[in-house]
Amino acid sequence: MAPTDLGRDADADRLVEEALAADDVPQLPPAGERAALARWGEFVADDLAGYERGRDRPAEESTSFMSAYIKVGAVHPRTLLADLAGQGGASVERFVGELAWREFYADVLHHRPRTGWADLRQELAGLRYDDPEDAIEAWQQGRTGYPIVDAGMRQLLATGWMHNRVRMITASFLTKDLHVWWPVGARWFLDRLLDGDLASNNHNWQWVAGTGTDAAPYFRVFNPVLQGEKFDPRGEYVRRWVPELAHLPGKAVHQPWDHEDGYAHGYPRRIVDHAEERKEALARYKAARG
Repeated sequence: MAPTDLGRDADADRLVEEALAADDVPQLPPAGERAALARWGEFVADDLAGYERGRDRPAEESTSFMSAYIKVGAVHPRTLLADLAGQGGASVERFVGELAWREFYADVLHHRPRTGWADLRQELAGLRYDDPEDAIEAWQQGRTGYPIVDAGMRQLLATGWMHNRVRMITASFLTKDLHVWWPVGARWFLDRLLDGDLASNNHNWQWVAGTGTDAAPYFRVFNPVLQGEKFDPRGEYVRRWVPELAHLPGKAVHQPWDHEDGYAHGYPRRIVDHAEERKEALARYKAARG
C-alpha cells in the first residue's frame, strides 16, 4: 500500500452541513404508503422515460428512490410491476430488470443463508486481505482523496442513501484498492442505508468483490477517476458533496492532483495509488485461484 496522508479534516462536519444546506441536494421522500405511491407516481410521470439514460448519473434525480419503501414494506414490487404492465421501451425493461435482481438476491439468500456474510464462491477462499484501520476510516468518512468515492461516502453519512453507481465504485475501492474483505463494507452500508437490505446489499457487495453470483469478471477493478469522468462528466455530484473541490470546473474535479490549486481548500491527498493497487489486486486474485 502506498504511503498515506490520513489527517482528519477538522472542517469535515461543517462541509457536509454546507452541502446539505444547498438548495439542489436531493431529499429523500417522506415515509408511509401514501408517500411511497405519490413518489412512484412522480417517477413514472416525470423520470421513467429517461431512466435507461440517466440511471447511472448520480448528479441527476433519475432513479425512483423506491428502494427504502420496498425494504420496509410500504409498497410491494408487484404493485410497481402491475403499474408497468403493458408498457414497453428500454427504460421500463431496465427498471423491471432491477426489481428482478432484488428478487433474485432474496432467493439466493433464502436457499444459501450462509452467503449473507460468507463468500458464495469458494474459488477465492484463499484470497489475501488487509485490515488497514486508518485507510478504512478514511473510506468511511469520505477522505480517500478520490473525489467520486468521497462524494458517495459523504452522501451516505449525510442522508442515509447513496446512488447505486456510486455504491459500486465505493465498494470496489474498499475491496480492490484497499484489499479489505467485503463484509467490512457491507456492514458499514447496512448500518447506515435507509434501504439497507441484507440480501441485496451483501450480494451486491459480493458481485463487486468477485465472490458471489458474479456474471462480470471477478477481477474487474473500477477505476474511480474514469468512473467519475464517465458518470459525473460535469463534476456536479462531486462538487455537491465535496465542496473543497468546488473551485475546480467540469471534470477537472475528478483529478485535483493535476491542478496547481487542487488542494487549496483542504481536500485530502490520495491515500493509495490506484494503478499500483489495481496490479496488487490482480496479483492476489491470480494467486488465490492457483
